Amino acid sequence: QDLREALHRQVTESLRKGAHCLLGGKIPEGAGAYYPPTVLTDVSAGMPAYEEELFGPVAAVIAVKNEAEAIATANDSVFGLAGAVITRDVARGERIAAELIESGCVFVNESVRSDPRLPFGGVKESGYGRELSEYGIKEFVKIKTVYVAASPVQARPADSKSAQNVR
Repeated sequence: QDLREALHRQVTESLRKGAHCLLGGKIPEGAGAYYPPTVLTDVSAGMPAYEEELFGPVAAVIAVKNEAEAIATANDSVFGLAGAVITRDVARGERIAAELIESGCVFVNESVRSDPRLPFGGVKESGYGRELSEYGIKEFVKIKTVYVAASPVQARPADSKSAQNVR
């Protein structure tokens, strides 16, 4: 299925289930892969914009009552690639990001992005391992240990004291 059509299906199904479109949400005429930046509000559980990964320029706005509900909502997903905490209290945001959000990467007062110097990857059903950085390159290699002695091991008599050390 065309990726643009799949994204549009997620948007229209979310609208049918009660979300509202603040911006975008319509496929432009003509061929191509372009999908307009789209903002959906009133998104809730049971909608594709809540339950599924949206591979396109669609922002799902989910209202919550407090910090605890925000954390629970962020973690209420089988996915966990990346997330963001937007806050005036940076120290608290860092604690929430490091200790409470179930995601491979969490950004505080930043948009999600990748940097080749840092490991990037998800948890849950969002990826296996890490990419980028020295940690990422280790995902693409097979480690092999080879021991080399300077000379061949000499066979020792069975009654030698040292035989007990050879296994």
